[in-house]
Parts: sequence; C-alpha cells; structure tokens
Amino acid sequence: MKITFKLFATLTDYLPVSARRSNIVELDIASDASISQIIAPFGLPPKLVHLVLVNGRYIEPAQRLTTTLIEGDVLAIWPPIAGG
Repeated sequence: MKITFKLFATLTDYLPVSARRSNIVELDIASDASISQIIAPFGLPPKLVHLVLVNGRYIEPAQRLTTTLIEGDVLAIWPPIAGG
C-alpha cells in the first residue's frame, strides 16, 4: 500500500537526493509494517526522531513499534528543534 513519508529540517539529508528538495517520498509499504519498520531503512538516528505525526496526530515513542498505517496516510517526522 502507498503512503507519503515526509522528513523535515536536518532529517531531509536521509532522503534520497532526488527527494530532498521537496522532503517527500511516496512509499509502498507492507500493510502490517509499524512506523519503526517504515523508517528503519532510512537510517535515522533514534535521538533525531523526535516528533512523529500520522495525518497530523502525534505518535508517542512507545507506540511507534506497534502503530501501523493505512493506504494514503502521511507519516511526518521532525528532529528536536531548539530556538531562542
């Protein structure tokens, strides 16, 4: 099934070069793949996977191992962001 995967800020460096400008990749995933399984091939350092949203809904760290997606979902990830 197809989902949209978005990485933001410094995490875009983990996307294929062709997708870095748009920060979006369309993925074909298994229907039983958890969020953790979906992001594993991208090699994101766990400490940088801070804010995880599915269709705008926050997914807590403990739920990322078991939460699965459905066709058309949007998985978006942000690193920790500091500002002043």
